[in-house]
Amino acid sequence: QVQLVETGGGLVHTGGSLRLSCAASGRTFSSYARGWFRQAPGKEREFVASISGSGGTTKYTDSVKGRFTISRDNAKNTVYLQMNSLKPEDTAVYYCAERRSIVTATNTLDYDSWGQGTQVTVSS
Repeated sequence: QVQLVETGGGLVHTGGSLRLSCAASGRTFSSYARGWFRQAPGKEREFVASISGSGGTTKYTDSVKGRFTISRDNAKNTVYLQMNSLKPEDTAVYYCAERRSIVTATNTLDYDSWGQGTQVTVSS
């Protein structure tokens, strides 16, 4: 069993920044691919960003390209999501996920473990 714990959410104004962290513990492998997803009220969970086990491959949904950066520190078993130039439409609960593969993916069904989520609210 792997545990993923997200931290770093909060309330910011439009244009502000936040950095989310996702720490893994338990039966995990430091080089498994990880992803960030988000879910706004009344909407389905959607892909935000993902990173391969080595960190060499990253993917982003179009709406966050150029504003968000995903990175990882395998020594700390932690993945980060740096979010800049935040917009009200970024408001959602952000979830970290891990898949038992070093290859990244964008579909929720490709991930095996999920964190509890952290709320990000961007005020206009």
